[in-house]
Amino acid sequence: MQIQVQSIHFKADGSLIQFIQDKLNKLTLFHPGIIAADVFLRLDKDQDRENKCVEVKLNVPGSDVFSSRKATSFEEAASDAAEALRRQLEKVRNRAA
Repeated sequence: MQIQVQSIHFKADGSLIQFIQDKLNKLTLFHPGIIAADVFLRLDKDQDRENKCVEVKLNVPGSDVFSSRKATSFEEAASDAAEALRRQLEKVRNRAA
């Protein structure tokens, strides 16, 4: 799976990008047909603590799967988004079976 990470208005460090890639690569266990993933990292200007936003779009044959999560850290938001994507991928796989 090809993973493209884009950080909007800031520079993401290598460890964060590697963490996200590891989380998303595990999703191939639930649906082996994932072609690519587009990840967008964004800092919202909200005054609340949960201002780190991670948006992930997976390209799956037949449909695209999308998740967007906010949290106090990018790692937490990425983990939450990966869990939401896992549930969606299981539904897509079960419909195709």
